[in-house]
Amino acid sequence: MSTGTVVTTGVIESPISTQELEPQVLTDTCGAVVSFSGVIRDHDEGRGVARLHYESHPLASTQIAEVAADIAARHPAVRLSVVHRVGDLEIGDVALAAVVASAHRKDSLLACCELIDEVKARVAIWKHQHFSDGSDEWVGALE
Repeated sequence: MSTGTVVTTGVIESPISTQELEPQVLTDTCGAVVSFSGVIRDHDEGRGVARLHYESHPLASTQIAEVAADIAARHPAVRLSVVHRVGDLEIGDVALAAVVASAHRKDSLLACCELIDEVKARVAIWKHQHFSDGSDEWVGALE
């Protein structure tokens, strides 16, 4: 059975973007490329967010690679990359970047949606939200 191709995965502290991942994933055989950027917003459930800090378990890099491999196995027509940023992030920073390419749009769209959902569900990354009122809370990315 053939599987899709995992190009890049990672959990890193430096800034990330889909623009950096796209050229690695896109080939001449691809007619569709779907990108997802999880961007830090200024609110959460009606509360103002000032900044975030993400922390990861030591196995998070392995977990994100496993998720990517599982998605590639389920979607043999795709090429994909996914990276999650950890550390201190400000409003507008990208916390999660994913790019999925394939010959046809449906393959890329479905695989990208599943990839994001699975990363959120299976990768041990925790978010420490700092609110504009001075309060804070930890939120587990594992749901």
